[in-house]
Amino acid sequence: MTPDSAPARPSEPAWVEHVLWWHVYPLGFVGAEVRPETPVGDRQVEHRLDRITGWLDHVVDLGLNGLLLGPVFASSTHGYDTVDHLRVDPRLGDDADFDALVTAAHERGTRVVLDGVFNHVGHEHPAFRALETDGPAAVSAPLFGIDWTGWNPGDPVPVGLFEGHDILVALDHSSQATEDLVVDVMTHWLERGVDGWRLDAAYAVPSAFWARVLPRVRERFPDAWFTGEVIHGDTATIVTESTMDSTTQYELWQAVWHGIADRNCFELAHAIERHDALLATSAPSTFIGNHDVTRIASAVGERFAPHAAAVLFTVAGTPSVWAGDEYGWTGEKEERLGGDDAVRPEFPPTPPEPTALTHTYEALVALRRRHPWLHRAHTDVVHLENTVVVLRTATGDDAVVTALNLADDPVEVPAADATRVEAGDGDLRDGTLSLPAAGWAVLTR
Repeated sequence: MTPDSAPARPSEPAWVEHVLWWHVYPLGFVGAEVRPETPVGDRQVEHRLDRITGWLDHVVDLGLNGLLLGPVFASSTHGYDTVDHLRVDPRLGDDADFDALVTAAHERGTRVVLDGVFNHVGHEHPAFRALETDGPAAVSAPLFGIDWTGWNPGDPVPVGLFEGHDILVALDHSSQATEDLVVDVMTHWLERGVDGWRLDAAYAVPSAFWARVLPRVRERFPDAWFTGEVIHGDTATIVTESTMDSTTQYELWQAVWHGIADRNCFELAHAIERHDALLATSAPSTFIGNHDVTRIASAVGERFAPHAAAVLFTVAGTPSVWAGDEYGWTGEKEERLGGDDAVRPEFPPTPPEPTALTHTYEALVALRRRHPWLHRAHTDVVHLENTVVVLRTATGDDAVVTALNLADDPVEVPAADATRVEAGDGDLRDGTLSLPAAGWAVLTR
């Protein structure tokens, strides 16, 4: 599909300019067993979703107004091996528990987005298990792109796997049956009150598939928002051809943590320039932490976690906070079985007392809420050294200036016409900003 032949992509819903997400991995959050030995069909319902409800006032206190939920559908293990897209995972609860969570969020003015795992299903999904017994005669056979040549009953089904994971069975995205399934699942949960979808592994799905699915869903739910997980590739082309509203901004995430950790502000500045170039197409989904990466306080050190947050909230995009990062929680991603557990921990029943970093998040979120134009505003790099950078994000007469000092000595930098320190520990005098060692500040005009 060429850009000229791609379907028209509508403007993102107006509410997205104002939304700031709190991203949660439900199974870990509620303390569910992620790798249970009990078969899916034998599991008893455990009503745990209300543990997330108990944190919604904390979300509002931070100033956030969106709840981005990881997988909530029935699965065999970690949630991304779905076995029933229309059933709440019994380790989390049931339909009533889910409805209560969505209602509680909406009562607080908080949007809810679900994680849609539509690139693949779990090996235990009934649609796939039917193939193991009925082969190409199975009603669900059109969901999977399988070459049945030479297959005999009793043979393993020669199905494609997602990135080599034997518990993840790839769907056939050229199939009308798969298209209809995804449309049905999306509209089912939108009818139940959710506000949009994160499209898991969207980079592995042909853009033409989303271009067929999303317009059908928008016909019934024009105010729904769709953001795709895109780890690599030509993001602008993917957005244009797929009609998605947004994609995850992994390049900026990489530059934020790596630039800070390596004391290389040139890496950060370069990524921000590339980030700006995406704004002609969409407002990317920005983050400094999620369920798949080392927590930001571990990646850059707790001393520099505020610096990363300052960038997140003062450059363009639709930001999300990985739950717990506002407390400076640590955890390293490891490439092994269970290597995600440290970044997906169980949360206490009630929020802890706020920390200094929590209050920093509150101040940055408040600033972002006061300046919603930051959603699509361009950022200029006005001062740059290895360990010092000053960013100016502006539109019209409004501007927000972010200054970071990664060095162990104080520095003085230009304030870029800013007149007021909104957050951080800078001293502003006569157009010059003084930052202490490892200091940072966000300013406005």
